[in-house]
Amino acid sequence: MDWLFPAALALTGTMGVLMSLWGLWYLVSGLACVKRPQDYGFHPARTRFAILVAARNEELVIGPLINSLLTQDYPQELYDIWVIPNNCSDNTALAARNFGARVLECSVPVKSKGEVLRFAYNRLRGRRYDAWLVFDADNVADPRFLAEMNNARLTGVQAAQGYRDSKNPYDTAVSGCSSIYYWMMDRFHNGGKAGLGVSAMVGGTGFMVTQKLLDKLGGWHTETISEDLEITAQTVLAGERVAYVPKAVTYDEQPLTWEQSIKQRRRWTSGTLQVAQRYLPALGQAQSDRPRLALFDFEATLLLPAYQLAALAGLLCTAFTAALGGRTLLQALALGLAGALGNLAWAALTATAAAGIVITMEGKWDVRLWKGLAAYWLFLLTWLPITAVSVWKKTTVWEEIRHTRAMAPQLPGR
Repeated sequence: MDWLFPAALALTGTMGVLMSLWGLWYLVSGLACVKRPQDYGFHPARTRFAILVAARNEELVIGPLINSLLTQDYPQELYDIWVIPNNCSDNTALAARNFGARVLECSVPVKSKGEVLRFAYNRLRGRRYDAWLVFDADNVADPRFLAEMNNARLTGVQAAQGYRDSKNPYDTAVSGCSSIYYWMMDRFHNGGKAGLGVSAMVGGTGFMVTQKLLDKLGGWHTETISEDLEITAQTVLAGERVAYVPKAVTYDEQPLTWEQSIKQRRRWTSGTLQVAQRYLPALGQAQSDRPRLALFDFEATLLLPAYQLAALAGLLCTAFTAALGGRTLLQALALGLAGALGNLAWAALTATAAAGIVITMEGKWDVRLWKGLAAYWLFLLTWLPITAVSVWKKTTVWEEIRHTRAMAPQLPGR
């Protein structure tokens, strides 16, 4: 058994190296956010938008979104709001019509948001829209959203993700954690990618895809449960990039409970695994044909579940290696526990520090956010078993997170 300790030590070191390599690239790309985002300027309103809202049992919350879209600082004759009710057991369609949106009833069986969007695109593509925008029913759009996306498109942008802000960061610890996570994505992921000149990531809502790009892609044909990440993959493989437009702001309602958050993150992780399985071979082939930083960067993004699994394995290996130093069972258990707790303490410290940094950089400091800041390390830690379970059994059907409050965004200091 003399080989056991060096073997465990080697395995622990290997996990640490793998995590460090991925983390180093994320650090480098994240630091690129210090570069000022591209200014798309001010351009005349010329883009004709189709706004798509896939809605399942959203009767109680869809009104504020439609109102925010109808009051845009953009000519109303240049955009149409299409709500696509699907699998509803309430009066979502009636509510959408009453608030002033157009309704396209989904007449085919659908299991995911991507299937709903594909159905809507196939029905509406003959109406000669220049670009397509996607929102979730619980969102509220900033009055300048359409104008900013028009500015981006008229400078040549073919796909764009706006800034995803939070409607309810102060409700619970979970909504605070989710809000901090989105601000992290805005600042360090999409802001960093924009600084490097590679592709940002479509984030499910508040994004634009032009008709020109969809023609290049052969239409809207996402197949996975993570249609946003899949569109990003298709865009990168087509030699284009998703631009980051931070002035186009969307406010999104965050989950209130751990149960809702775990359901949501399991869907995200399952979708990432599906997209990785489907697109990593094509990305690798494209990289071998013509190496590009954008391809490498997106491959690293798709490897996030592998990083999380390595983190979980590293935690277990550290505990096991420490336990091997004990001479008795009690000593082994104590040392193993101490090793695991030491790793957790370091992870909690760095996660909390990173959360504090992004809150400061985004100007979101508010005493009401203390619950989210205190629990953010736990929010990230729970993602490790979520990933492990998703690898074992992927979620393939979209399950709704019911929204029941028509609320305005909660802003700092108010």
